[in-house]
Amino acid sequence: MAYQNLISEVKENILYLTINREKSLNALNRDTLAELADAIAFAGKTDEVRGVILTGAGEKAFVAGADIKEFSDYSGKQGEELAKHGQDLVFNAIENSPKPFIAAINGFALGGGLELAMACHMRIASDNAKLGLPEVTLGLIPGYGGTQRLTQLVGKGKAIEMITTANMITATDAEKIGLVNYVVPQTDLIGKAQEILNVIKQRAPLAVSAAIKSVIASVNNNNGYATEIEAFGKSFETADFKEGVSAFVEKRKAIFSGK
Repeated sequence: MAYQNLISEVKENILYLTINREKSLNALNRDTLAELADAIAFAGKTDEVRGVILTGAGEKAFVAGADIKEFSDYSGKQGEELAKHGQDLVFNAIENSPKPFIAAINGFALGGGLELAMACHMRIASDNAKLGLPEVTLGLIPGYGGTQRLTQLVGKGKAIEMITTANMITATDAEKIGLVNYVVPQTDLIGKAQEILNVIKQRAPLAVSAAIKSVIASVNNNNGYATEIEAFGKSFETADFKEGVSAFVEKRKAIFSGK
């Protein structure tokens, strides 16, 4: 698929996805969401990709929200379908991907932009970033998982405060409440994400995927303990387990095959 709103490149087993609508502060429209859905599916099924870094073009915004003009005249049913379609193909697809996704938040992450970042498994923010869910100022609520994922990340009280006031918070405050993993200067943003993925790339790929699946099951009330037990058992049947144990015994670095 040839992308018009997305820059996609695989380098050294990392898929770099950049939402490329800088003049619109990388706002999410239908076409951008469709391209993201395609890229997410590609990452999940491609062995060459060991992790994904998702960011926005320019220095002002990660994603400043959804393209409001596209749904300003929607009916209730159309709004519901919009949320379900976007969650299934993009937001939930990121969260349920077997590959680790890191959001590199380079500026504003508002509304659907913050929801996109929260769907990722980890978040790194530049020190100039501002984050928030301003939907109630439009007479809406977050529709791409924002009420759920923000609550999981920062707790009920803080989530309700952020959503009902619609106030933005700084990157520093976001780190304090657990909304982002790290805050770094903008020039170091992609480098920090690479640093994390380069460590993950040294680990057993199937085990990494199983660990992500188990953690996500725990926060989504999908019987996380049972998911973990099953995944733990299956790990014993992998070539990577045999290689990991052999490397440990032989006091050498493991070379994992992802099998």
